[in-house]
Amino acid sequence: PQRLVFIDETWIKTNMAPLYGWGVKGKRLRGFAPHGHWRTLTFVGALRADCLTAPCVFDGPINGQCFKAYVEQQLVPTLRPGDIV
Repeated sequence: PQRLVFIDETWIKTNMAPLYGWGVKGKRLRGFAPHGHWRTLTFVGALRADCLTAPCVFDGPINGQCFKAYVEQQLVPTLRPGDIV
């Protein structure tokens, strides 16, 4: 298990701000959301049994070119001999 490395990806959209919430009765609940700049941020990282390595954030959705750059520039330098990706 110490040699296994899993690549994981997740994302967030800035337009996913909540529209409703809980607040003190009788008081206005203030919430903040970005105005007019709806974006997607993608986070990619390598998961090991004991840690997270090679974290990277992309401004926008990930594509083949971005993934190749991530593997070459971020992931490969963190790999050790015998690792299984």
